[in-house]
Amino acid sequence: MIFLALRYLLARRRQTLLTLLGIFFGAAAYVVISGFMLGFREYLVDQLVNNNAHIRIQAREDFLTEHSLDRAFYGDTYAHVFWIAPPSGTKGNILVENPQKWYERLRADPRVEAFAPQLTASVVFSNGPASASAVLIGTDPLQQVKVTTIGDYITAGEWNGLAAGGNRLVIGEELHKKLGVGLSQNVLVSLPGGTPTPFKIVAIFDTGNVQANLQAYGAVSDVQRVNRTPNRVNEIAVRLHDYTEAAEVATTWSNISPEKVQSWDQLFASVFSIFRIQDAVRYLSVGAILIVAGFGIYNVLNMTVVQKRQDIAILRSMGYSARDVIWLFFSQGLLLALSGASLGLVFGYGLSLYIQTIPFAGGPGGSGVGHLLVSFNPAIYVQGALLAVVSASVASILPARAAGRLTPIEIIRAGAE
Repeated sequence: MIFLALRYLLARRRQTLLTLLGIFFGAAAYVVISGFMLGFREYLVDQLVNNNAHIRIQAREDFLTEHSLDRAFYGDTYAHVFWIAPPSGTKGNILVENPQKWYERLRADPRVEAFAPQLTASVVFSNGPASASAVLIGTDPLQQVKVTTIGDYITAGEWNGLAAGGNRLVIGEELHKKLGVGLSQNVLVSLPGGTPTPFKIVAIFDTGNVQANLQAYGAVSDVQRVNRTPNRVNEIAVRLHDYTEAAEVATTWSNISPEKVQSWDQLFASVFSIFRIQDAVRYLSVGAILIVAGFGIYNVLNMTVVQKRQDIAILRSMGYSARDVIWLFFSQGLLLALSGASLGLVFGYGLSLYIQTIPFAGGPGGSGVGHLLVSFNPAIYVQGALLAVVSASVASILPARAAGRLTPIEIIRAGAE
């Protein structure tokens, strides 16, 4: 049966070649477009997810309702209070109420890879006449590099220098420029209007983000002394083994604690809309190519059925069943799909390897080593092959069924007419 299918395809070589090229370019385009877009997605995930905590546990926020302040203002008569302009907004808490309970819960959760308690404070940095208001983040240095990739952006000094304690800082590049302070030099840190405390610069980082580069990191115990909140934190940064579970885990934790728990995908919800647009673009682009290729397969097989009517009559007279005839023509579409998809996937893989070598420095699609990012996820190749085979199979069904319905008597009558 396969031999006959090949003979029929080779009988119309030009049409067969054009149809094969349609499947070929469809599969290759899917591999290249998907690889590039998923590579860009992986870059975004690395920048927005791995550079940040997967889940952030913060001091709770209480939303004010119409009667939230009635008792505070009017005592026991609050039941008869009516507001012309009711209070609204939030009543924020400064610190996480019971961080030790959270530490125990996180250590016992197998989904948690690492966590780092943090105390964020708005402080003033000064170095002689130069000063700058910025954010100082107190953290556990050894845990912070497990939760985020901040350690990968150190341009001078060593991140682990914070672990020694004793009022040490790692500052961002922008803050470094504003203060004009270098490694091993001291800078004064204070709350607005507070007493300055000297800190020693042990490292400088540059993430490429101006706002992030205006921050500084210190040991959480040192920042607690500056902030005058010993043993207290206002945030716990958590990293999971699987970042895709972040939303589910955050929702679960929100239901068992009054703290504000947010996952990375809840914070960057707009990123998912970008991902959906990317998926729509690549599916539409490749779908259009495969639809054209499908029409080509339909046309080739339909013309073959018309031209091989006498051959079909001979096969049926020899004892071939309608199912055998259907399989004969359906297998032609499968041969085209498998051949075109295999060649297209190999070509797409090679083209993706070449695209990855194209220099691309500084753009949102560029990697740290200065070239385009392309994903080689095996799922791309499986999906490309399935799309090609499914489109070819659907296009082969109608001609194959039409051929299976023909009987020798109908063919003879049609020939006589």
